[in-house]
Amino acid sequence: MKVLIVDDEAHARTNLRLALQALPEWRLAAECASAAAARAWLASDDADIVLLDVQMPVESGLAFARELSRRETPPLVVFVTAHRGHALEAFDVHALDYIVKPVDEQRLQQALQRAATLLSQRAAYVKALNGFMSPPAGYWTELAVRSVGRIDRVCLSDVRWMETAGNYVELHLPQRTFLHRTTLSALERYLDPEQFIRIHRRILVRRSQMLALQQAQEGSHTLTLACGARLPVSETYVAAVKAALMGK
Repeated sequence: MKVLIVDDEAHARTNLRLALQALPEWRLAAECASAAAARAWLASDDADIVLLDVQMPVESGLAFARELSRRETPPLVVFVTAHRGHALEAFDVHALDYIVKPVDEQRLQQALQRAATLLSQRAAYVKALNGFMSPPAGYWTELAVRSVGRIDRVCLSDVRWMETAGNYVELHLPQRTFLHRTTLSALERYLDPEQFIRIHRRILVRRSQMLALQQAQEGSHTLTLACGARLPVSETYVAAVKAALMGK
């Protein structure tokens, strides 16, 4: 398994290189002193994991990690930094782990073991990072939802409604809600329109959940679902919702 080290400090790169020598299953693929150098290297090669510093001149490791997360097949990212205060931001960009310098070799080994566990299921993991698990043809029936150190397979037949939440889509299931990093419009392209209907620019609903449409003051509408949820319906979609409820 290939490791890319990205750190502007030479002694930090040396420490990580020496620590990797004790782990024969990992191979140091390259060392880079900046995000720009790492980007150039990745243009012609790849890595399974990036050991990445947070604070570097010109471009931060956080910004680079965010860029990596948008690659078709992104590497795992473990931040290795002298700064404790960026852990929450690190997990926002899907980092697998966050290690504070000076690096404890046992702590690094634990992080790499977690990475190895994920990479041993590479095919499923790559699908998850691309944001979906789909049948060979037709509309999607499942999503693989990624969170820190975890991948959940979500059956779309269990989703009652979906709602935009910043850079994510909330998937509302009977027992819990998942956050899936995509846009509602991007996801809608792969959903069966016989199963889901848009009721608002921010909301898609499972048709079988639709129970009643009510008009409130000033012409606004609310859709009640079989599960009890009450969701706003924008004027643009009222006619389509009425037709769906009437079975037309």
